[in-house]
Amino acid sequence: MRRRDFIKLITSVVVFPLGAHAQQTMPIIGMLNNGPVEPRRDQIEGFLRGLKDTGFVEGQNVSILKRGADDHYDRLPALAAELLHRRVDVIMAVGGPPAALAAKDATGATPIVFAAVSDPVKSGLVASLNRPGGNVTGNAGLSIELDPKRLEILTELAPGAIHVGALINPQRPGVEFQEQDLRNAANRAGRTLLVLRPGNADEIDAAFATLAEKKISAMLVGADALFNNHRRQIIILAARHALAAVYPWREFPSEGGLLSYGPNLPDAYYQAGLYVGRILKGEKPADLPVVQPSKFELVINLKTARAIGLTVPPALIARADEIIE
Repeated sequence: MRRRDFIKLITSVVVFPLGAHAQQTMPIIGMLNNGPVEPRRDQIEGFLRGLKDTGFVEGQNVSILKRGADDHYDRLPALAAELLHRRVDVIMAVGGPPAALAAKDATGATPIVFAAVSDPVKSGLVASLNRPGGNVTGNAGLSIELDPKRLEILTELAPGAIHVGALINPQRPGVEFQEQDLRNAANRAGRTLLVLRPGNADEIDAAFATLAEKKISAMLVGADALFNNHRRQIIILAARHALAAVYPWREFPSEGGLLSYGPNLPDAYYQAGLYVGRILKGEKPADLPVVQPSKFELVINLKTARAIGLTVPPALIARADEIIE
C-alpha cells in the first residue's frame, strides 16, 4: 500500500468515529403530546423561541423527537416509555395534564417540563409551585380554573340565554371537579347547564347536534387541549348553529370564534422552552419554580358577532384587550 493511501485510510478511520460521537452527544428533547405528533403552530413556535433564547436551535445543537397520542390517552404510557428508551435528555409534555402525568409515571430521573397545566400541585405533578421537587417543573395554565369566570362572561354576552351548554373532555384528569365548578357557577348565575362530554372529533359533532336539538343558543367550551386541537371544527359548528360561544384562548377568536378569556398559550410554551434550555445547560427541575401566568386576555371577534346576529354589550367591549373587526 502506498504511503498516501495509508494516510487516507487512517484519517477516515479516525474522523468517522469522531463525527459519529459528535452526533450522539447532541442533546435530544422528547416531545410527548396528548394530540397529534406535530404540535400546533402556536405551541411549537413559542417553544422554539424559548429554546433559541437559551442558545439552542433545532437541527444545529439540539434535536427534537416527537410522539403524539392522537387523543387516545391510553397510548401515552407506551409513548413515554419509547422516548425514555431513546435516551432523551428531557421530556417536554404538550397538551396539559395527561402527557405530563404519563411522563412522570414513566420516570423519576429524566427531567420533565410541562406547559399550561391547571393546578399542577393538585394533579400531583409537583410538590409545590415554589419548590417543585423531583424531576418535574413547568408553568401553570390557570385554564380550567377560569371556566366559572368564562361562564359569567357568557351570561353577560347572552343575557337572554337561560339554558346554556358546556363542552368538557371526559378523559381529562380531574374532570369531575371541572364539571362541579361549572355547575356551581351556573347555579349562581341562575342558569341551567347542559354538560356534554365529547372525547374525540366525532363526538364533538354529536355534541353540537345535541345542542341544536335542545335549542341551546349559548355555550362554553371548556379549557382542554382536545378542543384546542379541534378548534377549527368547533368554530365552524358554532357558526353553523349561530351559537354565542365563549372559549379559553385567543386562538379561537383569531380564527373566527366569538370570544375568549384566558392566558396567552404561546407565552406558556415560550416559558417551557426557556426551562428546557436551562435544564439542558445543567439546571435541575427541582430548582426551577413553576411559573404562573400574570395576565389574562379578553378577545372579542365583532365580525363573528354580527354574522350570528348578536350585539355585544358595550361594557364587555370596553373591557376587551383586543377587538377583531
